[in-house]
Amino acid sequence: MSAVTGSPKPLAVNYLRSLVVPRPRGAVDLPRRRVEQRGVRVDPDRLAAWSRLCGYPLRSRLPLPYPHLLGFTAQVQLLVSEPFPFRLLGLVHVAQGFTQHRPLEVAEELDVSVRAVAMRPHRRGAVVELVTEVRGAAEGPGGPPAWSGTSRYLAPGARLPGSVPPAEQEPPSPGPGAAVGRWRVGAGAGRCYAEVSGDVNPIHLAAPAARLLGFRRALAHGVWTASRSLAVLDGRLPDAVRADVRFKAPLLLPATVEHLHEHVPGPAGGTWRTAVRSRDGARTHLLTAVAPL
Repeated sequence: MSAVTGSPKPLAVNYLRSLVVPRPRGAVDLPRRRVEQRGVRVDPDRLAAWSRLCGYPLRSRLPLPYPHLLGFTAQVQLLVSEPFPFRLLGLVHVAQGFTQHRPLEVAEELDVSVRAVAMRPHRRGAVVELVTEVRGAAEGPGGPPAWSGTSRYLAPGARLPGSVPPAEQEPPSPGPGAAVGRWRVGAGAGRCYAEVSGDVNPIHLAAPAARLLGFRRALAHGVWTASRSLAVLDGRLPDAVRADVRFKAPLLLPATVEHLHEHVPGPAGGTWRTAVRSRDGARTHLLTAVAPL
């Protein structure tokens, strides 16, 4: 597996490249390439803006989902530069895992790497799985990551050889005794999150762009929805923790939705479940299970 080290191209450039770079047919042997960034520093102003938007207080440690942003530009570069048989625009984020072995400090110098580890058929197309790893720069590249994230993206309509594997079990929904809150998500929520995250996928920015890709209105970013959901649990989770997120029905903007969260007693402090659903409960937008490592 080869490594590409350095600063990835800006996200907007890679989104434009994805429209013109030819895409081959057929499967890709993985892993092929790893995109690395060394000596990464967190921008405190960007972190503060992100935290305000997602509902986190400002602390000396990074919120559980935040390191995903540090690797997202590298994810996009990998998806454009590798010969995947699908285009970047149109990919749907269907699942995300956040695993924190130890908290990362805001002032810490970090090394970030991204690689693709799997591509397989799906009943609606094909799924590619990317792994992002974040280490303290002082720890060196050979040790276990302090934080890792697993991102699964669906390419609707893509075709790969082989049989479709059975669907994975989803996180359980919160029970009838779960705490319930209500969110009002404005029409500009996608543009606000794009500004602080750098994720300028047009599907989140405006209804005309979303309609070109088959949606009636712009969509909220899945990672924003997950981050805001996990922010409700901030201060109640252990240092070593894993969150397993499933993105269900798209959250079309604007919207008013319900957020549910529930603690399930058990060893090491038990587990948490969260969900985001429509006001009438007919559509589930997100399910999350959070457990200690």
